[in-house]
Amino acid sequence: MTAAERSAANTDAIARELLGLLGSGRQVTPFASRPGGLDVADAYAVVAKLRDLRKARGETPVGRKIGFTNRSMWTTYGVNGPIWNYMYDKTVHDLPAGGGDFALAGLAQPLIEPEIALHLARAPQSGMNDAELLGCIDWIAHGFEVVQSVYPNWSFTATDAIAGYGMHAAYLIGERHTITDDLARWDKALGTFTLQLKRNDGLSREGRAQNVLDGPLPALRFLIDEIARHPGSEPLAAGEIITTGTLTDAMPIAAGETWSTTLAGIDVQGLRLTLR
Repeated sequence: MTAAERSAANTDAIARELLGLLGSGRQVTPFASRPGGLDVADAYAVVAKLRDLRKARGETPVGRKIGFTNRSMWTTYGVNGPIWNYMYDKTVHDLPAGGGDFALAGLAQPLIEPEIALHLARAPQSGMNDAELLGCIDWIAHGFEVVQSVYPNWSFTATDAIAGYGMHAAYLIGERHTITDDLARWDKALGTFTLQLKRNDGLSREGRAQNVLDGPLPALRFLIDEIARHPGSEPLAAGEIITTGTLTDAMPIAAGETWSTTLAGIDVQGLRLTLR
């Protein structure tokens, strides 16, 4: 077997193992620590293979999540930059006005992340400035991403994180806000807003737009450029939802808790999420 054949066989095996873990709550030894290891190119090859496997069983990709855009998390999780992965129609859900509930069954060590999502009206291109990128977006929304780790104790390498669904479990979207009527106003707000995340017992965390690679638009630019660096990755397309990373620390969650957010400096309402 050639080196290329061994790499393809390893990619296929990892993707199928990850497919089998979905919804099980089980955790496994990180792939990078196993014989043969896992580099960035192979990890994104796993992403593509797992996408195909999920499509074959009826799941439709609806966008991308960007992970680890919040630099304060890099040391905690042992990564040195952002990553991305797909989101699916089975993992992206609308929240009722003001909030709703979500079941944690089948997830491994889940955390909650308050984020801003961008909806692409047209495909963005490398080299676009902020105004051009904003012109590709027709609405934004605040939401909660629920992330999980298929690796024990959230201990892994960046390549493991890429392969392991980008840690994505679900994205819960709040109200959509059309931005095409006043791009200048939304451009300023997206770069300067603040947010508070609060648990029902009073525990809270503060966040701001600059925490995600200096703002949601720079986070989108990272995603465009990172996809271009990996030839096997599908370019962004009109209609995709892009999540731009957690604005606060990612917080451990458990059934019975209620989490809420308050935003300032942007015309977006906060959300409430009860976990069961």
